[in-house]
Amino acid sequence: MKLSRKGAWVTRLITCCALALGLAGALAAGASAASAATGTGYIRLAHLSPNTPPVDVYLYSFGNPSAMVVLHHVAYGEVSPYEAVSSGEYTVAMRAAGAAASAKPVLSTTVDVVSGHAYTVAGMGPLAGIRLQVIDDSLAMTQNAALARVIQASMHQTDVTVTAGSKILGRHLNFTTVTRYRSVHAGTVTVHAVGTTEHGSAQFRLAPDTIYTFVVLDNSGELKVDALVDSAGSKIVATGAAAAVDRRRRGGTADRRGRDHRAAAPPPPGHARAVTP
Repeated sequence: MKLSRKGAWVTRLITCCALALGLAGALAAGASAASAATGTGYIRLAHLSPNTPPVDVYLYSFGNPSAMVVLHHVAYGEVSPYEAVSSGEYTVAMRAAGAAASAKPVLSTTVDVVSGHAYTVAGMGPLAGIRLQVIDDSLAMTQNAALARVIQASMHQTDVTVTAGSKILGRHLNFTTVTRYRSVHAGTVTVHAVGTTEHGSAQFRLAPDTIYTFVVLDNSGELKVDALVDSAGSKIVATGAAAAVDRRRRGGTADRRGRDHRAAAPPPPGHARAVTP
């Protein structure tokens, strides 16, 4: 079939426009991918192995022998603040407390940080089988409510049920279990952890549009419930002492230069507060 000169010109024009749009789309997609690749993610570090002595925890950018963060003498139950990092691959290493930075790590693992995502890297399990577990932390919000999950870090009670008010957050939880997030009513709530022979509880004020992690810990013949704030108002809680919301952080925190920095003040605003009996 023959085309008129006008028809051929229109065909060429359409073809050129399509090519231009395709190139623009490819460039936009590439820019979006580049932006995601250079965005910000978040990592926090935790010691949740009951019979493991205190440790020093190191965070490295993958392939860089100089640690970005060093937490000294981190004891069982302690959790660091979130550290904002560029997306990419990182290494977390644990050494015995006081060991030289050049000593071989007792444990190490890699974390692939995606822009806009948050992670908890925790030493979990008994001393004989301790491992570093990478846990995905949620930033998805529930309007007018809170979200909460449980990390079961009690080694002595291997069948634990956790409730927040009348809401069951997890049944028959084994040691090292991490539950999914569940919606809970905002307001004052008592969180109960009940094991086979021990139990414990704590009361917290939960804010709407906020995400929490309740951590069940061994504590001298009883269970202790600590709470962490993962994010608040659709924003990650990236600064301040991240420990039990109703207790001061114990032991060492860390600054960006890796120096031991002892906590002397209560947790800053942005963390839930326990209700005073």
